[in-house]
Amino acid sequence: MPRMADTAHHFACTLHWTGASRGPVRDYESYSRELRVDFDGKPSLEMSSAPAFKGDASRHNPEDLLVASLSSCHFLTYAALCAKMGLVLVGYEDAAAGVMERVERVTRFTRVVLHPKVTLARGTAPEKLELARTLHEKAHAGCFIASSVNFPVTHEATVVTEP
Repeated sequence: MPRMADTAHHFACTLHWTGASRGPVRDYESYSRELRVDFDGKPSLEMSSAPAFKGDASRHNPEDLLVASLSSCHFLTYAALCAKMGLVLVGYEDAAAGVMERVERVTRFTRVVLHPKVTLARGTAPEKLELARTLHEKAHAGCFIASSVNFPVTHEATVVTEP
């Protein structure tokens, strides 16, 4: 895996409040929370606020995307480590869950727990299974997104071999 240069990496998007066509923001109860986020050369995301905040449950919301970012960053870092260590990864799933709570008069994420289920190739040696378990700590330490948030991100991993 190539080493990252010691330079800045830039990411950008453009947000469009598509709900404006339904009327202006006059009060908290009635305005549309629908929006679209565009990325150069990539599919747009149709979004809203979470249902708890009067949003559309059929659309992604920022809270969903934060949990998904943590889960996918952990996977991508973990897969890179497996490749470097010679582990043959044949499957990976994660049931990630985040919790938001009111803390000191501010609603914020207080934790995210990842539940990765790793499947290694049939015939993987027992010591390689243990290595696969321990690599989750390194993946966590190397995950750019987990390193950027101010709440705990933990993992409860399962490692198996394919049948």
